[in-house]
Amino acid sequence: MWLVAAGQAALLAWLAPLVVGTTRAVRARLEGRSGGRAAQPWRDLRKLLRKPPTSPTDAGMFFIAAPVVLMSTSLLIAATAPFVTTVGVAAGADVIVVVGLLLLGTAALALAGLDTGTAFGGMGASREMTIAALVEPTLLLAVFALSTRVGSTNLGAIVAAGASDPARVFTPASLLAAAALAIATLAETARIPVDNPATHLELTMVHEAMTLEYSGRDLALVEWASAMRLTILLGLLANLFAPWGVATSPQWVWLAVSAAIFMAKVLALAALLAAGEVYAAKLRLFRVPELLAGSFALALLAVLASYVLA
Repeated sequence: MWLVAAGQAALLAWLAPLVVGTTRAVRARLEGRSGGRAAQPWRDLRKLLRKPPTSPTDAGMFFIAAPVVLMSTSLLIAATAPFVTTVGVAAGADVIVVVGLLLLGTAALALAGLDTGTAFGGMGASREMTIAALVEPTLLLAVFALSTRVGSTNLGAIVAAGASDPARVFTPASLLAAAALAIATLAETARIPVDNPATHLELTMVHEAMTLEYSGRDLALVEWASAMRLTILLGLLANLFAPWGVATSPQWVWLAVSAAIFMAKVLALAALLAAGEVYAAKLRLFRVPELLAGSFALALLAVLASYVLA
C-alpha cells in the first residue's frame, strides 16, 4: 500500500499546478481577458527549476530550510490523507496531524520571512501568523463536527463512513461545518477575500510578502507547495462532504476511477473558487479577524449541533 500512497502524492503534486492554472484561466475568462492556459503554472515551474536560487546576505537557516519543510509537509499530507482511497497508508491521516503539518509549513514560511530581515518579510510573517491562529482551530472544529458522528478523528474513517452511511454522518449541522471549512480554506491558501494572490501592493500583501526574497528553485518549491496546499484543502472539502467516488478497494481499476473522480471534483471546486473571486472584493486587513471569528463560530455551532443530534 506504500505504492498507493506514493502514487497519490505524485497525483496531487502533478494536479496542483493545474488547479492554480484553472483558477487563473476561469477568472480571466469571466473578467473578459484572454489569460493563460491551465497548464501555464507548470511551464513557470519548469523555468524556475532550471535557475539557481539566491539568498539575501542576512538570511540564515530558516530561510534556506523553509521551501523544503513546506514541500515535505505538503507531500506527507498528500500521501496519507484519503483523497483517492480509504484503505491502507493512503487513508491513515488523523485530522490533528494534518492540521499540525499545515501549521508547521505556515510557521516555517513565516520564520523565513522574518529571517530575511526585511520590512516586507516581517510584515507578511506577522499577518500570516495572526491569520493562522484563527484558521487552524476552525479547521479542527469543522472536521470534529463529522468525527463526532463517526467516533474517530481519522480522516479515512470519516470519509469511508460518509460514503457507506451518509445518513449517520451528515446532518444539517454539516452545512455549517462545510461553510466554516470553506472560509478557512480561503484564508489558509491566501485567496480572496483574505488575501489576493495576484497583487504585490505592500499594504495588502500577506503570503507574497514572505516569498519576495526567494528565486530560482527555492521559489519553485514554495509556489509548488502553496499550490499543493490549495489542492489538499479543496480535496478534503470535496471528500469529507461529498465522499462518493473514493475507492474502498485497493484494486487498480477502482483506484484509477477514483483518481479521475477526485480530479474532476477538485477542478470543479477550483473553477467555483475563481468564479467567486471575480464577484468578491478583498477585505481590509482589520476586518479579516471578524470573518475568521465568524467561521470559527460556525464550526463551533456545527460541533455542538452534532452532539445534540447524535
